[in-house]
Amino acid sequence: MSAVTHHARHVSTRVARRYLVLHHLLAPPRSLPAEPASVMRVLDRLGSLQFDPLEVAGRNHDLVLLARVAGYRRQWTDDLLYRDRVLYETYNKMLSLVPTAELPWYRHAWDREREAHEQRSFDEHAPLVEELLARIRDGGPLSSTDIQPRAAIDWYWRPTNQVRALLEALAEAGILAIARREGNRRVYDLTERLFPAALLARRPPERDQRLHKLRSRYRGNGLLGATGEYTLWSGTARTAPERNELRAELEVRGDIIPVQVEGLKGHRFVPATSLPLLDQAEAEVAAEGEPRDAWAVGRPGGTAPGVAFLAPLDPLAWDRDLLLRLYGFDYRWEVYVPAAKRRWGYYVLPLLYGDRLVGRIEPRIDRKAKALGVVDLWWEDGFDPLDRAHDGFVDALAEALRAHASFADATRVALPRTARHRALGQALRSRLAASGRGLGASRP
Repeated sequence: MSAVTHHARHVSTRVARRYLVLHHLLAPPRSLPAEPASVMRVLDRLGSLQFDPLEVAGRNHDLVLLARVAGYRRQWTDDLLYRDRVLYETYNKMLSLVPTAELPWYRHAWDREREAHEQRSFDEHAPLVEELLARIRDGGPLSSTDIQPRAAIDWYWRPTNQVRALLEALAEAGILAIARREGNRRVYDLTERLFPAALLARRPPERDQRLHKLRSRYRGNGLLGATGEYTLWSGTARTAPERNELRAELEVRGDIIPVQVEGLKGHRFVPATSLPLLDQAEAEVAAEGEPRDAWAVGRPGGTAPGVAFLAPLDPLAWDRDLLLRLYGFDYRWEVYVPAAKRRWGYYVLPLLYGDRLVGRIEPRIDRKAKALGVVDLWWEDGFDPLDRAHDGFVDALAEALRAHASFADATRVALPRTARHRALGQALRSRLAASGRGLGASRP
């Protein structure tokens, strides 16, 4: 299909930033009700949440939900995944949580992997494959630690125990699926026992599946362009020209609408379902008039601005280039960077205030000590958290810390001891102590 020219809608950077927090249910943060149904409201808006097992401050998808849902509890999502099965784990933007109702639209990844594994690993290790399937068929769900390990084989990035590797391969091929997790350990069962037969039998054309997956990326971030790093587009198309053709079809269908953002090269695309939010952003920014200073955050959603700690793989943070160009925020997740080469820290999160990224925070949960530690805080050039121009910021930061501590079942927040944070620490301690929720604050 040839591309069709659309007249792009022109918006300012202020409108684009305001639109994004509205699209991402962050105007204000934690505004959704404290109930499991709110998890599905986030999925309904964003389509999928990327899974990462690291739990330094909470798993990635838990952090995404904690920023949007009041009183969020990780058990809500675990139940939706492994008890109710209205969500399941599959590969969208890397390993992700996706509504189970959309399973047919992700089938091509299973089919592709099954064909590849049948030509390699399933053939080379046929006896063990048959043994694993027989054990699960006869004995029920199984993890890699339930069977005596076998010799390691080359597997993706490193040599891996054959049992673990082949269970992963069977899951990639859609023959097995994750029945539950015990910590980070995957427990597998036959896919046919976990999902309705009618759902598994549906097989939309592969092109339609790829269109759905590409649409999900635009839906997730809300303002993606036509290019960007490979993780933004992984699995959507085999080649860049094919992806461009699919994107053109989404435009023709009216699923995505081109916008031209002030100061950014090329078109960005807004999901058609979010156009009312773009209208709302324009109206809010116009009503607020010219900002009083460079770091004015306004009133997103017509409410006092709040603070949220964004997950490292939050859909709002998917496009690092967009963060840099729209917010002036240079973010790199440094967990895989050698310690000596880190600029910030191991598990540092962007700190959102209203519709601006004003700094970074490195929180850590110590469940044994029932403490939420703040290893450090960094502020963007020109932003002073104690400036009177940002009246309300310290209260909003304290509220975000209280929410994170509640999520972690922590009874205290340990703030940095460094001299540069002394005044802020004192202000935060007084607010946390006055919260009346039994939460103390101390130095680590």
